[in-house]
Amino acid sequence: MSTFKTIDASITPIGSLEVLSQIEVSKLKQAGENGLYELFRRCVLAILNTGSDSDNAKTILQNFPDFKIDIVQQDRGIRLNLFNAPADAFVDGEMITSTREMVFAALRDIVWTESEREHQLGENASSSDITDYVFHFLRNAKMLLPGEEPRLVVCWGGHSINKIEYEYTKDVGHELGLRGLDICTGCGPGAMKGPMKGATISHAKQRILNARYIGLTEPGIITAEAPNPIVNDLAILPDIEKRLEAFVRLGHGIIIFPGGPGTAEELLYILGILLHPDNKEIPFPLILTGPPESADYFKQLHEFIAQTLGYEAQQRYKIIVDDPAAAAREMATGMHLVNEYRIKTADAYHFNWKLHIEPIFQEPFEATHENMAKLKLHRDTPVHLLAADLRRAFSGIVAGNVKEQGINLIEEKGPFEIHGDTSILGPLDSLLEAFVEQKRMKLPGSAYIPCYKVIK
Repeated sequence: MSTFKTIDASITPIGSLEVLSQIEVSKLKQAGENGLYELFRRCVLAILNTGSDSDNAKTILQNFPDFKIDIVQQDRGIRLNLFNAPADAFVDGEMITSTREMVFAALRDIVWTESEREHQLGENASSSDITDYVFHFLRNAKMLLPGEEPRLVVCWGGHSINKIEYEYTKDVGHELGLRGLDICTGCGPGAMKGPMKGATISHAKQRILNARYIGLTEPGIITAEAPNPIVNDLAILPDIEKRLEAFVRLGHGIIIFPGGPGTAEELLYILGILLHPDNKEIPFPLILTGPPESADYFKQLHEFIAQTLGYEAQQRYKIIVDDPAAAAREMATGMHLVNEYRIKTADAYHFNWKLHIEPIFQEPFEATHENMAKLKLHRDTPVHLLAADLRRAFSGIVAGNVKEQGINLIEEKGPFEIHGDTSILGPLDSLLEAFVEQKRMKLPGSAYIPCYKVIK
């Protein structure tokens, strides 16, 4: 039995008012047949667990083993009866409004994903099919706002950064908000919360009433990184690759704060896309920034990019240390260039259709021992494809660190093995060792046991 304080409650939709058919409700309730109920249960448990210090999906599930959801279809819509839910999600017996919104956003997205899986998006889907799926997913989540000029800044960075780095993300968010820019993050804690928190104050100062704080996540991540309560638009994409594509299609520029393997994965993803010849002329502001204490982190990352992807890749981003205002000004300038380009090419403001994304960036990567060992980390690989497999290497490390399936695989079979050319594996190993030394692999204070081996 759980030793954590729990509560039983009954809630109705807010934010995402979904009317489900009897068939959809039936599928969600068939726990043992299609896995939808268990997926929904885990996502909701993560949302209710907002504020927890745990970044381990398995631990969160073990803390509330008796949590259950009864999905009730009524003439007026859907009601969710929750049993043994985390009590911290409630105030005087009433669920916190932002939490309630996100619970029904999870319901909306899981139903949509199942519907599209059955009727449209098959295993042999083309690149354009997947992009179209991401578009319709975001449209169904009401995240596409046609006609609004570019102002959405994607912020990436670690969920377990230190206090100095966290305060810096708030300062940058504040500067972005003063310039009327909105925030999109992975919706969790740390660098995903700080920019939103800073921007809420500056948006209030500027009397901006329609500010957007968008959170994009996926089932394997949300259980390890519960959404922060500032998020006012949440979408749970079906896998990490569609989540990453949603970031770059929806956002107009990216700021990257210090982080660990997940942040490196994101940087390699966007660099791999921007390095494709078809994207050479597309403006996409990309800024790496942090406090002076993070200077060495950016130096190591910059050297890693030089040694693996080369000089051209380094030219696609700017590093700004210890200057939140300069980072925000650079992003605002980049937004003007994006605006001009979208007008010139007749591309939509709300969705970056022009950006070419290769299938290797879109195909879901399952972090298994076999797949990790087959990564093509070789010097003769085209640079944008090398970036794709380096991204997959870091994605596997993230899975082994915090995702339940990855954790179970490591416990069963031992660490993942990463093979490739020494000239690539050397810089990779050095960067990973630096992450471990700087405690960027797990929450500060926890001992880190590597889930990988670099085989040189």
